[in-house]
Amino acid sequence: MPEESSQSDLKPWSSEWLTQQEQTLGASACRQLGFYAIPDGFMLSVVIPVYNEEKTLQDLVDRVRQVPIRKELILVNDCSKDGTAEILNQLEAEGGADEFNLIRVFHHEVNRGKGAALRTGFQNVQGDVAIIQDADLEYDPNEYPRLLKPIVEDKADVVYGSRFLGDQPHRVLYYWHYLGNTFLTVLSNWFTNLNLTDMETCYKVFRRSVIDELTPKLKQNRFGFEPEITARIARRRLRIFEMSISYSGRTYAEGKHIGWRDGFKALWCIVRYGIAD
Repeated sequence: MPEESSQSDLKPWSSEWLTQQEQTLGASACRQLGFYAIPDGFMLSVVIPVYNEEKTLQDLVDRVRQVPIRKELILVNDCSKDGTAEILNQLEAEGGADEFNLIRVFHHEVNRGKGAALRTGFQNVQGDVAIIQDADLEYDPNEYPRLLKPIVEDKADVVYGSRFLGDQPHRVLYYWHYLGNTFLTVLSNWFTNLNLTDMETCYKVFRRSVIDELTPKLKQNRFGFEPEITARIARRRLRIFEMSISYSGRTYAEGKHIGWRDGFKALWCIVRYGIAD
């Protein structure tokens, strides 16, 4: 009984946990399952731009906290008009003593856009790796360990989570959105010479050194952030991996923010940053 208890108390993704899994399942099976060890002292920075997400924010933060990786949650309120600010302040007050899930909150006095909120978050990153997380529950935080693996194993500098790669579950929604995303990704690839399947994905994971280098150069305040940062990454010839993710998209009635104007802005940004830094 004491031995079983000590095994169950092992921290997931630690070197001791991996050794126990390999002894139980075998090293080959563990590789197939994607098991690996996250170094002691590692910290993940989860950058979360927030705008009018009072309905989903608490649930999202709870899901992020449940991921068994030491992390800081950097929540940037982009001048929300609903009860988001109050929820964030409460979360910050309640989570201050949790060293495994540090919560840091920043507020914009005026609405500046998702790209601007991400810049604010990036400027305050303290972890070894940063990931972007939307606050709307479309993306599942339980996939963090898979997305971190190529960076932790020193195979990648940047990881994109693709909604259109592999066999992960997806909610079926708008055909024209899918077509628009595909078109923007193909056009971006044409300028960057990458072969991404989902340039517009929320889930982008960066080494801290990449964040430190690129953040001072970022200009786009809204959804033009996606093609801009992709072009800047490609120009620096960083090692990029793409991994399949699940996706539970929401409708406009459920609060989806992006619109057709953002698509035209993305077109301009693809050309602009594809030509010059």
